[in-house]
Amino acid sequence: MIDALLSGRLAADPKPGTSRNGSAYATARVLVTTGAEDRLSVSVIAFDAGTVAGLLALTAGDPVTLAGELTPKVWTDKEGSARPSADMKAHALLTPYHVTRKRRAMEGEL
Repeated sequence: MIDALLSGRLAADPKPGTSRNGSAYATARVLVTTGAEDRLSVSVIAFDAGTVAGLLALTAGDPVTLAGELTPKVWTDKEGSARPSADMKAHALLTPYHVTRKRRAMEGEL
């Protein structure tokens, strides 16, 4: 497990879910640019109510920054090549909406 902060775009709309104990969660897939044209696919799950609500308010293609526990993974494509990926248990998120709102609050506009 790695404590990480990552930024990327949602590959698809986040999906809500309910755990066996009745807790709400959300899952998402974020594409993170790692180089010139390389992208890392990160599977995200969130249990924190604020993070779940924030994810579910977004749609495919929206930019997002997430903080949480990152676990590196490797998967094999159809040609047999090893490809990197990662799983993240997100604890917090930040979107352009949050940044704009924070700036307005700091400038005394809210």
